[in-house]
Amino acid sequence: MDMDKRLPLTHKIMALYGLPHLLHSMVVLPLVLFVPSYYADDLGLPLASVGAAIAASRFLDIFIDPVIGVLSDRWQTRWGRRKPWLVVGTPFLLLSTWMVFVPQETVSVYYLLIWASVLFLSFTVFDLPYKAWGAELSNDYNERSRVAAWREAFGASGHILFLVLLMIMGSLGYHGNSGQLQAIALMVCVGLPVFVVLAVANVPEKPSEQLKGQPHNGWQGLRLIAQNRAFARTLVTLVLFVTGLMIQATLHKMVLKHIVGRPELFSPMILAETLASLAALPLWIGLSYKIGKHRALTLAGLWVGLWSLALPWVGHGDIGLYVTLIILRGSSLASVIFLSNSIAADVVDHDTLASGRQRTGFYFSLWGMVIKMAIGLGVFLGTSLPALYGFEPSAAIHSPVAESALMGIYGWLPCAIMMLGFPLMWNFPITREKQQELRTQIEARLK
Repeated sequence: MDMDKRLPLTHKIMALYGLPHLLHSMVVLPLVLFVPSYYADDLGLPLASVGAAIAASRFLDIFIDPVIGVLSDRWQTRWGRRKPWLVVGTPFLLLSTWMVFVPQETVSVYYLLIWASVLFLSFTVFDLPYKAWGAELSNDYNERSRVAAWREAFGASGHILFLVLLMIMGSLGYHGNSGQLQAIALMVCVGLPVFVVLAVANVPEKPSEQLKGQPHNGWQGLRLIAQNRAFARTLVTLVLFVTGLMIQATLHKMVLKHIVGRPELFSPMILAETLASLAALPLWIGLSYKIGKHRALTLAGLWVGLWSLALPWVGHGDIGLYVTLIILRGSSLASVIFLSNSIAADVVDHDTLASGRQRTGFYFSLWGMVIKMAIGLGVFLGTSLPALYGFEPSAAIHSPVAESALMGIYGWLPCAIMMLGFPLMWNFPITREKQQELRTQIEARLK
């Protein structure tokens, strides 16, 4: 009998697994929101050089993903395949976080390049095995969604903690980047090791699944990935969804400042959006039980697109309408993430049966690479397309055409991009019944 059916994961186990993500999720966000302006405005480095250093370090990190994924799949230790990576990666993640967030007064672009590269690398060393570990905790179709939802709930809570911290510091008069970054770094460096120890000590790790027969390695293994249509569908859908979401994330502040006219409400608005996303998680989990997580994911994307369609009608001073649309739109954001991760675990089952061995880490590394590229594409489209229509944030006055173009790119373009994912996921081949069939075949062939 399948162990997962006899012994379902307890809430305690899933909570302990998700706990590190509370602070782990806080590391990269400040790197985008605060580090560029801090190194340029406060430390005096050229803004273009700061951006180039961060972009270069991120670019190098993309190509490290598959290496970490393969090694975490194949490196067998007495403590498991995934846990050692978290233990090894955490000290480097803490050190690099401190060095980037709390630098000396005199720094160079090379300092930022080196330590940002170490930060992204150590984040990957931690993040990929961590997500692969979660994907392998359960073989049950619905329970995988619960595991991913617990992790993303802690991630959303980390963003809430981050925003609340900024608001509290702002109310106390600490508006500078330096104090805010130091407080975030201190919180991460003190809390994350404790949470990692609790997870590693209490959450089980299942042994790697090896099937009878000769496993497919090398080019044969890569060919199986290329032939995995479920993987290709998931990959393309992720690119579409992430690109659309990142276009909007890139333009949030510009719209608040230049269209709505209330830039000071950025943090409270994002906080409200994140709270709505967290509160709606149980509803999306329940929906995935009823109609399947692939269709729930499709509807979550459609939900974002539906409310985005109304964004171009927001005008100067329409703060109530704007915040309402952002909250409604954002109530499915965390669900897009956890449902995607849960579906990814099912796609790995398909590959395990075909290849003869479990390659969760490698698959998640490929997803990670594509997501990072989609983030870059979304940021590029969100910054370059408004400029083509004459919208320049530094300008004192913007033409009606430029403002209309900005709002169309902000609302309609992401909706159109995300709608392309509908036919890919609505009739996704790995349903609940198909996944159970895959698990039955895998268990029949286990060594």
